[in-house]
Amino acid sequence: MIPTEGVRVWLATGYTDMRSGFPSLALRVQEVLKHNPLGGNLFCFRGKRGNLLKVIWHDGQGACLFTKRLERGHFIWPTVEGGAVTVSPAQLSYLLSGIDWRNPQETWRPTRVG
Repeated sequence: MIPTEGVRVWLATGYTDMRSGFPSLALRVQEVLKHNPLGGNLFCFRGKRGNLLKVIWHDGQGACLFTKRLERGHFIWPTVEGGAVTVSPAQLSYLLSGIDWRNPQETWRPTRVG
């Protein structure tokens, strides 16, 4: 289970070669993003097509690599190149569901009370 409290979530901007495993993604976190991949934060990477996402996380005991592929649609990703953007765990939840995390909209709003 991925933690949600006290953990920062980082989206690596641009796209990443999805053939990469934990060692090469961790190296990218260290060299390009200038963060510690073993520090307990979540680091998310998106493939070129936009429908595949990999998340790495070190839980203090070992390395975890999560992968998600959307059957339809694509993951909404920041357009900034060569860095990282931090999002909240709630925004990560939207992102993993294929919802635009930058401006989530309710599909129904009440029109009156009572």
